[in-house]
Amino acid sequence: MIGQIAAQLQKRSDELTDGLSAVMARDIEGLDDDPVLLEALWDSVESNVSTILYGLANNVPISHLQPPSAAVEYARRLAQRGVSPNSLVRAYHVGQHDFLNEFFPIVDSMGYSRELTLEVLRYSSDLVFAYIDWITIYVFDVYEQERNLWLGAAGNIRSALIHGLLQESGNDGAAFEAQTRYRLDQYHVAAVIWSDAERPLTPASMETAATGLARAIGASRDIVSTAVDRETLWAWIPLGDHPPRLESAVLGSTLKLPPSLRICLGLPAPGLSGFRRTHEQAIAAYEVVSMPHGPRGPVVGFGDRGIAVTSLLAANLDSTRAWVGEVLGSLADDTDNAAVLRETLRTFFATGESHLHTAEQLNLHRNTVKYRVDKALAGQRNRHDRLDMALALQVCEFLGPTVLRPVARK
Repeated sequence: MIGQIAAQLQKRSDELTDGLSAVMARDIEGLDDDPVLLEALWDSVESNVSTILYGLANNVPISHLQPPSAAVEYARRLAQRGVSPNSLVRAYHVGQHDFLNEFFPIVDSMGYSRELTLEVLRYSSDLVFAYIDWITIYVFDVYEQERNLWLGAAGNIRSALIHGLLQESGNDGAAFEAQTRYRLDQYHVAAVIWSDAERPLTPASMETAATGLARAIGASRDIVSTAVDRETLWAWIPLGDHPPRLESAVLGSTLKLPPSLRICLGLPAPGLSGFRRTHEQAIAAYEVVSMPHGPRGPVVGFGDRGIAVTSLLAANLDSTRAWVGEVLGSLADDTDNAAVLRETLRTFFATGESHLHTAEQLNLHRNTVKYRVDKALAGQRNRHDRLDMALALQVCEFLGPTVLRPVARK
């Protein structure tokens, strides 16, 4: 009986993972702070769901199961980011509750007697509890070990001072300057440097990249940086009193970066408040780039076209998705035809509504452009102004299907 239930749930594995991950990210503090963490959360949940259903379907004792590698890696990642272990443990308990709720309709549909139904549910509950108890103890131990290692490696005085300075209450700039020899009374530009390879680069390699970036920009002195986890580095580049103009595309083509290395930049800003603000901007750019359909260049800046406003709209995807649909109507459909019309209309607006320049950029005949623009605008006139439409098209460009309306494929 338990095997039959597990077999039915295995058919819905991705659906279960999506639902459990969404609830955890929404309800538990610290689990939705970063798109990379959200992806790691999904992987962890998926690996746990697969493992427990395999054990139930094949009557495998808990003692014979192996801790899922994705779940172990997620615990390490939370430890490196300093997310509370309470959030990790609570995620498992929330998952246990919602996972068991999936058993009730299945058992009820089997038509067993009341006594047998209760026995099946009791036995299922015991098995799930045993698994959660075992894996929670295991990943908590992994978390503690990783946190101790990480604090020993990266939790030095400089790192603590940086994190303290980023907090609104952290105003001890004198102590920061004395310990790091980094002046706050100048312009700074912050960078988030990370690796998106399956086998990421070392923190030392990312530090080297940060130093190379500083030289390319024209830093006035040495950078200050801190590792956030094994795959991510935060850095600040000192720019003195006269910051240069930053061109992401130029930096991306000039710097000799490993293929897997990515950099997001804030805008130059002065003083202690600027130290914080440029970092906030770099993080915002990083969050846009980390979206499944975000910009793919090696260097992306907060000041690049569309990044700033997209980062604001990406903070509430449900609301943004609804707004895009309201503004664009059928152009917001996730279809190839709508994508062609969106690209043409977006370019049309960007060229000052010039059919000729749009045709040149897209390598199309002018009449083709006019036909597509007229088709895209049909039914849109007087519905929303051009600025709203241009902004919605830009959001679609950066966030893709995340904000588009799914359409059933035949």
